[in-house]
Amino acid sequence: MALVELPDWAALAPVLALAATALVIFVVDGIDPRRTDRQLLAGLAAGGSLFALALAVWFSLAGVGDPGFELFGGQLVVDEMALFFVVVVAVVTALISIASYDYMTEHAYQAEYYSLVLLAATGMATMATANSLVTIFIALELASLPSYALVAILKENRGSVEAGLKYFLIGALSSAIFVYGVSLIYGATGHLQLGAIADVIAGEAEAGAGHAIAEFDGMLGLGVLMVIGGLAFKTASVPFHFWAPDAYEGAPAPISAFLSSASKAAGFVIAFRIFTEAFPIDAMVGIGVDWTVAFVVLAIVTMTVGNFAAATQENVKRMLAYSSVGHAGYALIGLAGLSGANGEFVLAAAMMHLLVYGFMNTGAFLFVALAEHWGVGRTFADYNGLASRAPMASVAMTVFLFSLAGIPPFGGFFSKYFLFVGAIGVGSTAMLVVAAALVVNSALSLYYYSRLVKALWIEEPTIERATLTKPTGIYAAIVVAAVMTVVILPGFGPVADAATAAAAALVA
Repeated sequence: MALVELPDWAALAPVLALAATALVIFVVDGIDPRRTDRQLLAGLAAGGSLFALALAVWFSLAGVGDPGFELFGGQLVVDEMALFFVVVVAVVTALISIASYDYMTEHAYQAEYYSLVLLAATGMATMATANSLVTIFIALELASLPSYALVAILKENRGSVEAGLKYFLIGALSSAIFVYGVSLIYGATGHLQLGAIADVIAGEAEAGAGHAIAEFDGMLGLGVLMVIGGLAFKTASVPFHFWAPDAYEGAPAPISAFLSSASKAAGFVIAFRIFTEAFPIDAMVGIGVDWTVAFVVLAIVTMTVGNFAAATQENVKRMLAYSSVGHAGYALIGLAGLSGANGEFVLAAAMMHLLVYGFMNTGAFLFVALAEHWGVGRTFADYNGLASRAPMASVAMTVFLFSLAGIPPFGGFFSKYFLFVGAIGVGSTAMLVVAAALVVNSALSLYYYSRLVKALWIEEPTIERATLTKPTGIYAAIVVAAVMTVVILPGFGPVADAATAAAAALVA
């Protein structure tokens, strides 16, 4: 018999820990607003993120997510997939908080910065638990609104303010598209909760006013298409990707890492949940709406456009931004392959890739943050010879880049390998084309990642540099991310098991 019986809402403890940390930072800053204790603020943010991470890992190991908890009438659900993605969000948030201690040294609004990061992380973690189109939209906005402010937080930097404005305007448009799609789905089915929508589509329940779903399949199809559009913006998928390069380039580099890793993972978790739970593929095909076709096209186009655009860049930050678009295409394979018998494995592979991506992509952007801290320029030529002055950081960056390209023995190799095997295993001609596109685009990515490795290690520096400082926070975050990118390959078993269990529960 348990010594303490916890209420069901305690399953939300990882999410609540992030929210509580944001509020604590507000309170600490409010006690003496004219004095800024950077160490305390950064420590609170990193500590709260790590506490949320520990809770999520503990809950996952303890079986809290199996079979999971439904809360507030099924509006939120804490299952294996929710805990898996809360881990991703918490890991990235902790790395960003640690690195920001040095990066934000000379900037004002320290408490506001860390609070916004934690509030955005709270929204992303809530997205992982949302089980209704209404709660998904609310969580989406909770993540988005702080993100707009974070991109533009360097108020004296014109590029940052301009990037924040663009991000806000395009984000508002995408939110409108998403919520209009939600309204069409509600009009067709009479429900907003994902399971209830699936029941209506499967013919197991009647729609709101006794409608037959067949009378509204056109409305439902348009609603699904608009929801895909709204989610494509959040995941920086083509053709809704054009905000990403400007936002990532203008934002502080740690925020670029945060948006391209945690925010992308959060966007995919709601995509996975919506399309597996609300729109089961067999039932949707029965009414003439096969949404996997849209994701097949999106996956191929997104990875191709992202990688070809990255290959033409001279600005390192924009190269990583377009690389992030390409990786969104890889993750979309998880949805593109759900129609086959191997769909569960493909979805699990996409989840594995997003976890590994959280380490390697965050680390790559944090290396850019380190370069900006040193006053290094933004082009490939500006990075020439940097390895002679900062060998440890350059080794870490090399690990990140080769892992992003999918080169063994790094974590990115295994996740891409599973995606490739999963796509091949589906057996359809379309998925064979997707698998071929994955291989071709990975080979192309090696070209532009190698350009930066060459600049770091082989090219002669264009200017003489003084001794470079070693900011503790950024270095610590980079080293941790690099170690995890390497260690996660031999330790991939638990990651694969967790992702497979989450995908199985979702697809079942």
